[in-house]
Amino acid sequence: MKKIIDLSLLPHEADDKKFIEEIISSNTSLSFSGFRTLRRSIDARRFPVRVNLQVEIFSEEEFIEEKFQPHLFREADKNKKVIIVGAGPAGLFAALRLLQSGIKPIIIERGKPVRERRRDIAILNKQQIVNPESNYCFGEGGAGTYSDGKLYTRSSKRGNVRKILELFVQHGASENILIESHPHIGTNKLPGIIERMRETILNNGGEIYFNSTVTDFELQNNEVQGVKIRKVDTHDELFIAANKLILATGHSARDIFRLLYSKKILLEPKPFAMGVRVEHPQSLIDKIQYHCRDEQTVQKLREHLPAASYSLVQQTEGRGVYSFCMCPGGIIAPCATDQNQIVVNGWSPSKRNNSFANSGMVVNIEPDDLRPYINKGVLAGIYFQQHLEELCWKSGGEKQIAPAQRLVDFVCKKFSSSLPSSSYQPGTTSVSLNDLIPEFISKRLREGFISFGKKMKGYMTNDAVLLAVESRTSSPIRIPRDTKTFEHVQVKGLYPIGEGAGYAGGIMSAAIDGERCGEKISELFI
Repeated sequence: MKKIIDLSLLPHEADDKKFIEEIISSNTSLSFSGFRTLRRSIDARRFPVRVNLQVEIFSEEEFIEEKFQPHLFREADKNKKVIIVGAGPAGLFAALRLLQSGIKPIIIERGKPVRERRRDIAILNKQQIVNPESNYCFGEGGAGTYSDGKLYTRSSKRGNVRKILELFVQHGASENILIESHPHIGTNKLPGIIERMRETILNNGGEIYFNSTVTDFELQNNEVQGVKIRKVDTHDELFIAANKLILATGHSARDIFRLLYSKKILLEPKPFAMGVRVEHPQSLIDKIQYHCRDEQTVQKLREHLPAASYSLVQQTEGRGVYSFCMCPGGIIAPCATDQNQIVVNGWSPSKRNNSFANSGMVVNIEPDDLRPYINKGVLAGIYFQQHLEELCWKSGGEKQIAPAQRLVDFVCKKFSSSLPSSSYQPGTTSVSLNDLIPEFISKRLREGFISFGKKMKGYMTNDAVLLAVESRTSSPIRIPRDTKTFEHVQVKGLYPIGEGAGYAGGIMSAAIDGERCGEKISELFI
């Protein structure tokens, strides 16, 4: 017989298997042969912090450690093929799902394989040289590989979260992600997992073209016939024929949006947000979130708890102001995709042991904000993003040095005569961000920070620094598709998915979207 019970334990108790067995024995009348943890979450609403466990008890039968069965893939049928543009999570998981049905995925990726891509990111960090085809946003694994690592999502109603997590585990992730309420792989571990996914795709008959940009979509009577691609290194051109095309580009593939627009393929404007990235000492966030009065208590808790995170939201003058992609123990990264831009984002290593905590702090952008770009049509949001990114680049001396300001100074409209140390490797320069960022954003940010300082005592401090600009929270464009088939509403055989198409916001939701699209297309080949 099996029975599921919930336990609320202190952090050190939750790490002690023998203690958990004693608690189970003392609180149940059952004799049991073992238990396994189904779910683990942290309750930090008050002191002392608790760890909630959901455990399954085995009684009157032998305890057998259960492991999920690996998902199986079939050798691809070369006569059944689908082109996938983009090797981010949406594209990779679409490919894996197609292979489960024996359908051949042909992946086109503008960037480099994940290990080679790392060298371009190192050059960007150290020499401030942006490779427009290989950077934090472009390359195998997508933007999340080197600038995220978080796997939690609110998209459980839209797909099979468990299956996505199992596929990550099957390709090398820790099984802990199957039970954690906020699973996190870490940017340092994701590259190896992505490589193993590539091996699965290639070993089962899939194809991958790296360093290959899409230059045109071949259409006939509004039906996909294939794509034209150009090799980045040799400039050789190639046509790949197929009547099904999954468009899984990310939110930064602006050339793809412009190509679709030029071909009069229907696009729609979509809500998005922009702002800054705020960085605090991680020890301060730990102290606030874990309700500790002194550093010694923080250090003791951190022996059993991860670096603390936070999630903040506030309505200010009818707009949402909220934290985005919070990275405990993380690093702020330069995520520009062209040399004359400054774009900041954040990521965390698996141990989340960096001394800083950072988060995007952004404001919802409304259509009225884009009036100066009305002549750009549906691309107005892109031009607005680009304008602010270029302003930040100029204010940083036309380098990847980010304009920055201390938090309290920003709220009080006071120039920061000095800046605290930061994890942002290219460096920062002191700038009055209120003069750089449009007033409709900066005003709401100021009021939002005041509110957040009341919610988190100690958050409003000049030990925190703001870096601009956080502009790539999501795509400002949606590529409309049929809700049931995932096919574009206008072009037969075109399947827009993931962040770039406006249907996801992170690794997990993009992977779910890709997996579901692969399933929809697989049904057509039956």
